[in-house]
Amino acid sequence: MERYIGLDPHGTSCTFGVIGPSGRKLRNDVVETNGKALVSYLRGIPGRKHLCLEEGTQSAWLYEILSPHVEEIVVAGIGESRGQKSDVLDAFRRAEELRTGTIKKPVFKAPRMYSRLRELGRVHSMLVRDVVRVQGRVKAMYRARGVGTPGKSVYGPKERERWLRQLPVSSRWATEKLHEQYDLLLELKHEAEQELVAEARKHRISKVLATAPGLGPIRVARLLPIVVTPHRFRTRSQFWAYCGLGIVMRSSSDWIQSPNGGWMRAQVQQTRGLNRQHNSSLKNIFKGAATTVVMRLHTDPLYEHYIQLTSAGTKPNLAQLTIARRIAAIVLRMWKDEQEYDPGKLKQKVAPAAH
Repeated sequence: MERYIGLDPHGTSCTFGVIGPSGRKLRNDVVETNGKALVSYLRGIPGRKHLCLEEGTQSAWLYEILSPHVEEIVVAGIGESRGQKSDVLDAFRRAEELRTGTIKKPVFKAPRMYSRLRELGRVHSMLVRDVVRVQGRVKAMYRARGVGTPGKSVYGPKERERWLRQLPVSSRWATEKLHEQYDLLLELKHEAEQELVAEARKHRISKVLATAPGLGPIRVARLLPIVVTPHRFRTRSQFWAYCGLGIVMRSSSDWIQSPNGGWMRAQVQQTRGLNRQHNSSLKNIFKGAATTVVMRLHTDPLYEHYIQLTSAGTKPNLAQLTIARRIAAIVLRMWKDEQEYDPGKLKQKVAPAAH
């Protein structure tokens, strides 16, 4: 006896919708957002239980506490909904999608793996954004008074007094407080980086991945809890799509009628672009790694490939995207084989392209 259960979670309440194998709605209930109450409710449902819940702030926690009590649990990424909407309708929609196998965007969850590293990475990312935000506010204070602030010297404490003297007294106190906020956030960011890197080094695979071109200790520490395991991806194309580096071709009116009455493919212009559904953090990691290769690692074979591409007429931004895709493929293979980066193998692949 199969039971398909949809769960719509919120801060104080969780709405359940239960349907049978034929699609008939059996029951819907509202339960307090409390671990014991949710587990107790699921235990009271007879039969083999299949659960689907929406991706959100609490989805990792719910996945962790509820997965031992169901036969199957799926987290679904939900886009913008149209038409009528309510907690009960959403719960029954998730249950029906699970029953019919029509979940468009399943979200991978492994809350017990790299759990501390995941939380440290989340805090580090927030602090980085906060530091950048305060930097913008500091420069805005000077710009509002007609004071140009080229470079980064305006942030440091050494020349701070010189910069503050250029402001009128009315703006000086507020700007000083922004500087103090920047100093505090910068200190917290450094502490988070140290803790993040130290936690990542507890995992042996981090030392292997750190040898990849452009991947420093912080990028590796952020990469681990996102991917979790490389065996989720059978091919590099699947990994590229997850990273937002998959190439998508778009065209329309592809077929025309031939003189003999048959159909033939038309010579239409195809637009290329990157896939839109992806993990934005991974995309930033690999694009940042490609930037590091282009700007700093001029002895690496990947930089030679970049030069070959630009010399052949490829635009620099597209050439850099190609390097990001290659780094992602290299990291996936290194992770699966648990072998460090070998530039010699890469040179053998890059060399023929020079002819």
